[in-house]
Amino acid sequence: MEDDSKLDFETSEDVEIVPSFDAMGLKDELLRGIYAYGFEKPSAIQQRAIMPILKGRDTIAQAQSGTGKTTIFCAGVLQSLDTSQRETQALALAPTRELAEQTQKVMLALGDYMSVQCHACIGGKSIGEDIRRLDAGVHAVCGTPGRVHDMIRRRNLRTRAIKMLVLDEADEMLSKGFKEQIYEIYRYLPPATQVVLISATLPVEILEMTRKFMTDPVRILVKRDEITLEGIKQFFVAVEREEWKFDTLCDLYDTLTITQAVIFCNTKKKVDWLTNKMRQANFTVSSMHGDMPQEISQM
Repeated sequence: MEDDSKLDFETSEDVEIVPSFDAMGLKDELLRGIYAYGFEKPSAIQQRAIMPILKGRDTIAQAQSGTGKTTIFCAGVLQSLDTSQRETQALALAPTRELAEQTQKVMLALGDYMSVQCHACIGGKSIGEDIRRLDAGVHAVCGTPGRVHDMIRRRNLRTRAIKMLVLDEADEMLSKGFKEQIYEIYRYLPPATQVVLISATLPVEILEMTRKFMTDPVRILVKRDEITLEGIKQFFVAVEREEWKFDTLCDLYDTLTITQAVIFCNTKKKVDWLTNKMRQANFTVSSMHGDMPQEISQM
C-alpha cells in the first residue's frame, strides 16, 4: 500500500482565483440563474473550485456547509449539460435524503433559465415515481447511494451519457458505510466520467478512495479563516428577556429582506415551539431535529 504520508494535500499549484462569476465563462442562462438566486460575488472556495470543474478536471474541494459548496458543483454540472438531450448526464450523490433534495432545489433554481430537468432519487419515496421520471428522461439526478444503485440495477437510470459524478459530503458518506455502494455505482459509469468530491475533512479513507477512481485530481483546501462567505457581516442583538425573542425575530423579518434563513434553537422543544409560533404568524417554515424520523424532518 502506498505511504499515506507522501500524499500532499496542499492546494494544487495550478489553481487560479477567479474573482467574479462573469469571468468564469459560464453560459448566459446559467449566469442569470446564479444572480437571480442571490449570489453577487463568489466565495473563497467558489473562486478557486468552480474553474477546474468547468475545465473537466477531477476535483477535490474541502468545503463546509455555509461556503456555497452546493453551487460549486451545481455550476459545473449545469455548464456541462446538453439540455437538448433528454438523458441523464450528471449524478450527484449525498449521504442524506434532505441533502439530496436540497441539492436538487439549488440545481433547479440555478438552472431555471436553462429548462433543466433534475430529479431527486432518494429512499422513502415511491419507486414507481422514480421509474416514471427516469424513464421520461432527466438531465441530472441528485440522490442517496442506495436508491440510485437500485435504479441503475433496474436499468431505469441509464448511465451511458453520464459525464460527471459528484460525491457531496464524502467524509460523511464513508463514515455511514456507503463505500461499497459508491464503488458499485462507479462501475456502471462511462470510463471518462469526471469525478468531483466535496468533503469537510480529508481523512485517509477518502485519499484511498480517490486513488481508485480519480485521475490526477485538482485539490482545493481553503484556510479556516477563509471558510465563511466573503462579504457576510455578523450582528448581535441583545434581547434582555426570553419572552421578547419571538417579537424581535418578527421585527427582523419585517425590517430586512430575507428570502431564505436557518434558525437554530438550543433545545428540540424550542424548535417545535418556534415552528408552531411562526406558522401561526403565517411564516412558511420546516423544522428538523434528532427526535424526528427522516421522512418527517425533510427540508
